[in-house]
Amino acid sequence: MTRKEKATVIEDLTAQLADSSTIYLTDISGLNATVTSDLRRACFKADVKLAVVKNTLLAKAMEASEKEFGELPDVLKGNTSLMLSDVGNAPAKLIKSFRKKSDKPLLKGAFVEEAIYVGDENLDALVSIKSKEEMIGEIIGLLQSPAKNVISGLKSSGGKIAGILKTLSEKE
Repeated sequence: MTRKEKATVIEDLTAQLADSSTIYLTDISGLNATVTSDLRRACFKADVKLAVVKNTLLAKAMEASEKEFGELPDVLKGNTSLMLSDVGNAPAKLIKSFRKKSDKPLLKGAFVEEAIYVGDENLDALVSIKSKEEMIGEIIGLLQSPAKNVISGLKSSGGKIAGILKTLSEKE
């Protein structure tokens, strides 16, 4: 690979890192062609971009990026695959479900909405992260709940009050 080609790859990686709020670094080494194809297919269905990258080029792209990747460049050893997504927990869910059939991919590290996770032991925490849409839905549900309770209380007690007033007016 010539210097010019390397510079182009670094520019492309830097642009991809800038455009993604969710970046996972994984190890998929040792998977045979069939299993790798299954993983790529699962990534496509989950709207996760999967790319095998050279560690040195990715490290230079991370340096050139405006984001602060903290300890992530330190995990760039061995084979590294890059998973990019718009949803914070999508790659983690994909990795967890794929591991039911295989022992890989292993999570090296992740960058999710400015937070950095290093190590495979963080996979369960990443799976439980709620997406932006899930959080908004939850907040809307919480905000609607008291209003619904007040309205249903007024409806039910409104009938009771009318019944009580009607009974009292008939007694007189």
